[in-house]
Amino acid sequence: MSQSNQPQVSSPQENIGPSRRSFLQQSAVAGAVALPLAMRSVHAGADDTIKVGLIGCGGRGMGAASNALAADPGARLTAIADMFEDRLELAEKALSRQLGDRFQVADRKFFGFDAYQKVIDSGVDVVLLTSPPHFRPQHLEAAIKAGKHIFCEKPIACDPAGVRKVLELSKHAEEKNLNLVSGLCWRYDLGVKATIEKLLDGAIGDIVAIQENYLTGTLWQRARRDSWTDMHYQIYNWLYFRWLSGDHINEQFIHSLDKSLWLHRDEPPARCYGMGGRQCRTATEFGDVYDHFYVVYEWADGTKTFAATRQMEGCFNETEDYVIGTKGTAKVLAHEIQGANPWKYKYEGPGNQPNMYDLEHVALFKAIRDGKPINNGKYMSYSTMMAIMGREACYSGQAITWEQAMNSKMDLTPPAYEFGPAPEVKVLQPGSYKFA
Repeated sequence: MSQSNQPQVSSPQENIGPSRRSFLQQSAVAGAVALPLAMRSVHAGADDTIKVGLIGCGGRGMGAASNALAADPGARLTAIADMFEDRLELAEKALSRQLGDRFQVADRKFFGFDAYQKVIDSGVDVVLLTSPPHFRPQHLEAAIKAGKHIFCEKPIACDPAGVRKVLELSKHAEEKNLNLVSGLCWRYDLGVKATIEKLLDGAIGDIVAIQENYLTGTLWQRARRDSWTDMHYQIYNWLYFRWLSGDHINEQFIHSLDKSLWLHRDEPPARCYGMGGRQCRTATEFGDVYDHFYVVYEWADGTKTFAATRQMEGCFNETEDYVIGTKGTAKVLAHEIQGANPWKYKYEGPGNQPNMYDLEHVALFKAIRDGKPINNGKYMSYSTMMAIMGREACYSGQAITWEQAMNSKMDLTPPAYEFGPAPEVKVLQPGSYKFA
């Protein structure tokens, strides 16, 4: 079960994070120096080892495993799981080569619909949840019930029922003093954090509007094999099926929507409306997802976010967050402000600026060792719901309020988790489809 490409403006390391040496050079800046065992929190072995389990062995999953081990010298990868045996074997070969003696999986390799539970039950302290988004609520529930610390990739669900479940689960995690760190990685990027802090402190006056652009090319697609059932095919190609990915507005554009939410101090929008469709990716292998969306989000204070995303080949590409205020403007990913208070972020720490994919794991492992839990549950749920309500506004042509989205009974769970028939593939049409 793989996770798709991360934001294109960065330099994600698909299979391996930076070396331990480069990490230790950066740790003074990132605050990641391992603490003595006496200061450790719960869920650690008698020695200084933290056992990590990986659930979802695609490119993002393998990257997350490498980032996690780069973040803490005491971490070891001790169990892995994927839906499919061939993906599991590929991950084992790659990760054992990359991680060396810190790859300590032995026979703790599991595949199938119940593989996640076997990793959780294998004695790990931390789980990395990097399977297709549909399975996130199920995997979160099992991990929290078992008392595991969690790194949770974005998005956290594909429907309102899943979002509500994760919001409730995040409360349980907090009650149990468990760490729940989100894969919304820009929240941990040093330049983006500094820029947004400036904006929230009034560097451009009052924020009036935000333009979110995530205009990019297409992603991977896997050809069907004769031995596959419909369920095999859909899960292998999960990007293109709404019940598995939530469409690319949810799976990919959520990064931009999350920054807009962040700039509104994590207060959700009051309503949204928009348009979208399938103009280029019209073939059956692209399932039931759209290839472009444009959504207007409105907040109760009158501010708006104009959100545009597209996955098409041969077109103008750009990923940036434009913020317009009463005293200036800003480009968040460029880390610059223009107007009354011009400013440009400059990294002043030792070595190269730390990678945000490492820093989110640095935060997780430091919190475990400090005994000061992090819980990103609320904002990762709200950002996911922003994506879902935007998707449904475009699918239906309706204006949708936050309350309607939060109270919707939509649940895209299939009748059964088994290899055979899969959910119906139907491209939804504005004007005829109604959001429930």
